[in-house]
Amino acid sequence: MAATAATATHFDRRTVAVLAAIAALTAIAWADLAWMAADPAMMAAPAAWTPGYAAAMFAMWAVMMAAMMVPSAAPAILLFVAVRRHAGGPAARDTAFFVAGYVLAWSAFSAVATAAQWALAESSLLDAAMAADGPQLAGALVLAAGLYQVSALKEACLAHCRGPAHFLVEHRRGGAWGAVAMGIHHGAYCVGCCAPLMALLFAFGVMNLLWVVALSAFVMAEKLLPRGRAFSRISGGALAGAGIAFLLL
Repeated sequence: MAATAATATHFDRRTVAVLAAIAALTAIAWADLAWMAADPAMMAAPAAWTPGYAAAMFAMWAVMMAAMMVPSAAPAILLFVAVRRHAGGPAARDTAFFVAGYVLAWSAFSAVATAAQWALAESSLLDAAMAADGPQLAGALVLAAGLYQVSALKEACLAHCRGPAHFLVEHRRGGAWGAVAMGIHHGAYCVGCCAPLMALLFAFGVMNLLWVVALSAFVMAEKLLPRGRAFSRISGGALAGAGIAFLLL
């Protein structure tokens, strides 16, 4: 009985430590994001993009995705810790590599988002606030996000993000690089689940922190709420309707 209680206490302490690490990483990312949003040099889009400015925008997107997406991955991270402990491996080290792989997947998305932002800016489709310059682009993005919310691909990716236990057990790989690969794999599902929602930042402002917070809460809700799938479908209809309204303006 005493040994069981000690084991439970040890497990609880480890769980708290993992949650504290997730909270610290998230807090650092949000603080960095707020600092960049407050920097006039970062917010002022140049007349013509340069490789240096593109690199700065990539850093902004990567930090923003870490701030928005790491908290919603907490259940998968905790499950990964449990799997590694059960296997008897170095759980703390491998968990760090798993999270790194997850962030790498979203960094790949950030590279695509940076390229898209560059193309939209060069086409004069974004204004000085890095938001859609007119209702047509905004409406198309909102409508596309709404339609995607009720698609089969969204359903499959969201189901994985809401219940990653089967994936983590069936596709577990040993070692640090195996942990990175698993993090990338899991992150790819999350990119598939949420990329069209992240594209809404082009509609309302890439560095509009109110929209960043709103989208973060939205993603958390559909991933973690008991009726998250129903929430996703209902929101899809609402977004599609809003997109059509924008296009009719």
